[in-house]
Amino acid sequence: MGYLVPRVNREGRTRYTAMYRDLRGQPRSAGTYASKRDANRAWQRAEVQLAEGRLTDLRRGRQKFRRYVEEEWLPNHVMELTTREGYTYQLNKHILPWFGDMRMIDILPSQVREWVNQLRTAGVKPKTLENLKNILSAIFTTAFNDQMIFIHPCKGVKTPTVPTKPLQIITPEQFDVLYAKLPDADAQLLVETDIETGLRWGELTELRPKDFEAATRVLTISRAVVQVDPKFHPEGKRFFVKQYPKDREWRRVKVSVQLAEKIAAHIEAEALADDDLLFALRAGRSYEPRLRPVPNPELLGYTEPTVAGRRYKHGTLNGYNAGRCRCRHCKDALAIYRAARRSAGKDEPRRPRARVVETDGHISRDWFRVQVWNPAREAAQLKFRVRVQDLRHAHASWLLAGGADLQVVKERLGHAKLATTEKYLHTLPDADESAVDAFAAIRHRAQRIG
Repeated sequence: MGYLVPRVNREGRTRYTAMYRDLRGQPRSAGTYASKRDANRAWQRAEVQLAEGRLTDLRRGRQKFRRYVEEEWLPNHVMELTTREGYTYQLNKHILPWFGDMRMIDILPSQVREWVNQLRTAGVKPKTLENLKNILSAIFTTAFNDQMIFIHPCKGVKTPTVPTKPLQIITPEQFDVLYAKLPDADAQLLVETDIETGLRWGELTELRPKDFEAATRVLTISRAVVQVDPKFHPEGKRFFVKQYPKDREWRRVKVSVQLAEKIAAHIEAEALADDDLLFALRAGRSYEPRLRPVPNPELLGYTEPTVAGRRYKHGTLNGYNAGRCRCRHCKDALAIYRAARRSAGKDEPRRPRARVVETDGHISRDWFRVQVWNPAREAAQLKFRVRVQDLRHAHASWLLAGGADLQVVKERLGHAKLATTEKYLHTLPDADESAVDAFAAIRHRAQRIG
């Protein structure tokens, strides 16, 4: 039961502080008011809100979905910084606009199915839909465990099938061509270390001389760095070092004699201390903007047919919006259109990208991709788009193709399950040659006998 505490101000007027007790029995203030009526209403409102947080009060389920997510679930849910960042963006873009004003107890599987169908109609990709449903399901699982709701709205709700596409692995010959196009020895050493160890980007760019044992040629993977928006960083910075890798277990990776000698020479040449970064980006490096050529739709052909059977020219807004094409030409057309509108003052101008890289020494994944990797990949003229993270896939595929033990590869990559490592079996282009030869031997057996 709440109560009032009268207070006399300097002018001699009496004001009333509304008091109530929290779940631990501690007195709390709900504000100070000029009249008893307003103060009584204040502590009554505070007790109603407090009742929404009690397991035994059925009013808990009457709170709005937005309030529960923003004030209770998201602030108190333990998760990685990058996960919190991604969840926040997805919640604000796809989930809260639909469910935000609904009461928790009013959300049923039928509303979730309607939401899934609406997003699918709007063109949201199946993989994104699956991730969004997982976020929503995590929210309702917590609410269900806390006895706020009595049915799980995501149970029995299906999302569109996400097809599993085959991995396209860069071959050693293709890698050699790309490696030769890298701009300098530092970039080549980083990429060579990546392909030979299969480290994740956050593990690779957090390596320090103290993690390398020259005598045994072993790298110890004990940390990883993540890049986040400063508003999600505990100290408002851009890079956050986790004292454990993704799988939360330290591991040791041995490298070849050749690579060990290059790493040792790099440490000596740069006079790196034990706690310095092995691969670092010097502060003040410029970020050169990408110049987009204006596409010529008359020379680029047409997009794939839509569900309605319509096709649109590449390099046009219709190709991007109506045709759902995400090729480089269609994306360039959209970027040029948006830039023109912003420069004309027709849209809210976006904050200009800083020309100087914000870094504490860690190499930004975006900076490396735009300034180093993409130019080298284009110069190499490979037949498919190779990403930096594909080097990890290539490492696993090359090891297995060379006869390495599956369990050894699993531990080297830091996979939690053996099934994750097995997907790299038979991924190189020539992996099925033996099967093709065996089929040909049987298929043409009759011809040989004759």
